[in-house]
Amino acid sequence: MTDLVTLGETMALFTARRIGLLRHARDFDLGVGGAESNAAIGVTRLGLRAAWIGRVGADEFGEMVRSALAGEHVDVSRAVVDPDAPTGLMVKGRRTSEAVDVRYYRAASAGSRLCPDDLDPELIRSARVLHVTGITPALSASAREAVRAAVAEARAAGVPVSMDVNYRRALWPPERAAAVLRETVEAADVLFATEAEARLFTGGQAAPGGDPAEAARALAALGPRHVLVKLGARGALEFSDGQVRRAEPYRVAELDPVGAGDAFAAGWLTDWLDGASPERRLATACAAGACAVTAQGDWESLPRRADLELLRLTGTAGMADAVDR
Repeated sequence: MTDLVTLGETMALFTARRIGLLRHARDFDLGVGGAESNAAIGVTRLGLRAAWIGRVGADEFGEMVRSALAGEHVDVSRAVVDPDAPTGLMVKGRRTSEAVDVRYYRAASAGSRLCPDDLDPELIRSARVLHVTGITPALSASAREAVRAAVAEARAAGVPVSMDVNYRRALWPPERAAAVLRETVEAADVLFATEAEARLFTGGQAAPGGDPAEAARALAALGPRHVLVKLGARGALEFSDGQVRRAEPYRVAELDPVGAGDAFAAGWLTDWLDGASPERRLATACAAGACAVTAQGDWESLPRRADLELLRLTGTAGMADAVDR
C-alpha cells in the first residue's frame, strides 16, 4: 500500500545565485520543483511511502525530474514521458534579500498535458490518502479533468482526499479559481489554506484582520473534516472535531520561503496517517515548515524525523551533523 498518492507538474528549477534583478544574473543552480512532488518528498523523508503521477518531456530536464524524485524514494513508475511537449521551467531569484521573484514557463508544457488517462486507478484506490493542489486544475482543461477524476476515484474507494489550495495569481484570476476549486474543496477531507486563500471561498468570514478561527470554521462548513489555516509568522491553527487548536511558530532564520507550505502539509499528513494526536500533528507541521525555509531550494531542506526533534529540543532549525541520512 502507498501511503500518499499525488499528481501534478514538476519542473526544472533555475535559481539565481546572486541577489538582484534576474536580467543581471549570470550563475544559476539547477534543480527541480513542484508543490505536489515537494509534498511527496516531505512524506518519504518522514518515513512513509509516496507516489507521484505526472508528465515530463522526453528531454534532459524530464530525466532529471524523475531521477531526483526517485532518489528521494518517491515512486515515479506512473510518470508519463511525453515526446511532444517539453518539461516546464521555473526561474527563481531574489530581487532583494527578502523578496523572492519566481517566474514560470509552463504554457504547453508536458505537465500541462496531464489527463485522466494518465491516472492509475488501482494506485489511487490503494492509497491511504490522495493529495492534490489548486495548481494543477489551473494548468489546462485536461489537467483539471485529471484532478477531478482522481478525486472521484478516491472518494468512490473511501480514500481520504487532501487538498492544498495553493492559489497562484499568475495562473488564473481569483474568481475563476474559486469557482473551479470549490468542487474539490467540498470533496476534501483535509484542507490546507492561508488566510488569503480562505477568502477565495468564504468572503467576509475571512476578512483581512479577522479571526482565522472563523475562517477555518467557514471552510469546514463546506465539507472538509480537518481545516488547517497557515498563518506564516503567527503559526497555524487546525479546526477539526468542533475544536480549534493553535500552534506557535518556530523562530528560524529564513533563507528561502518556497516550499514551506508543502513541508507543512507533508508534516501534518504524515503524523495524521501515523495516528498522532491533533496537537502533535499540528506541531510537526509547523516544525516541518520552519525547517523548509532554512536553505535554498523547493525541497532540499525538507526535514527528516531527527531534524524535527533537533528543532523541538533546541529551537534551532538546521540539519544536524549527526543525523543518519
